[in-house]
Amino acid sequence: MTLRPKGALAALALCAVLVGAQAGCRRSQDAGGTQAAAQPPTSAPATAPAATPEDGGRAKIVLLGDSLTAGLGLLESQAYPAVLQQKIDADGYPYEVENAGVSGDTSAGGLRRLDWALQGNVRVLVLALGANDGLRGLSVAEMTNNLTQIIERARERNVMVILAGMEAPPNYGQEYATAFRQAFRAIAQKERVIFIPFLLDKVAGHSELNQSDGIHPNVQGAQIVAETVWNALRPVLDQISAS
Repeated sequence: MTLRPKGALAALALCAVLVGAQAGCRRSQDAGGTQAAAQPPTSAPATAPAATPEDGGRAKIVLLGDSLTAGLGLLESQAYPAVLQQKIDADGYPYEVENAGVSGDTSAGGLRRLDWALQGNVRVLVLALGANDGLRGLSVAEMTNNLTQIIERARERNVMVILAGMEAPPNYGQEYATAFRQAFRAIAQKERVIFIPFLLDKVAGHSELNQSDGIHPNVQGAQIVAETVWNALRPVLDQISAS
């Protein structure tokens, strides 16, 4: 295995986001607003599409994200998508995880490459974008539109979607950070998708779980992220299998 390249843009692209992420997450929890991972919005339960073979071989789970998903600074086998594959294999699920993380990517970038990412027999899309939108102070409305389009276009292909939330940096002000955080929950509720409130829950802000840049999870941190995603993903796989 070889180390994934360290892009300077990606390091900058997540730095400010993760500085205030843990504090923002705590504020949301204190307010009683954090939805448990792996639970669909209570006002609109998710429905799994029937599993139908398309290309033969194992069906795919695509993780569409940025450097956090790509595994910047880690071996490919250490990034959380690879750890997720290990969990899937250990429990006997017939799925292949595809790491579609691109360092520095925004929600607009993810939308542009969506058709490529969804090629083949894709059954589930884990949508983990938005951190770089927040760093650059991009419009929350535009991010919402991009993420919504990704979800809708995935649904057109009969793909289940899990949306992972992210936090905005504090330097754009509390109003922006709050709107940014709430946008993910609003999308999940409106589009009736499974929602992970914060991708880096229990990892952001913990130096022992991050690399020396203080931004990207280390090996131990990636394992926790994988567990967070697995808690949301496993019920979806069970739902698809039972349909």
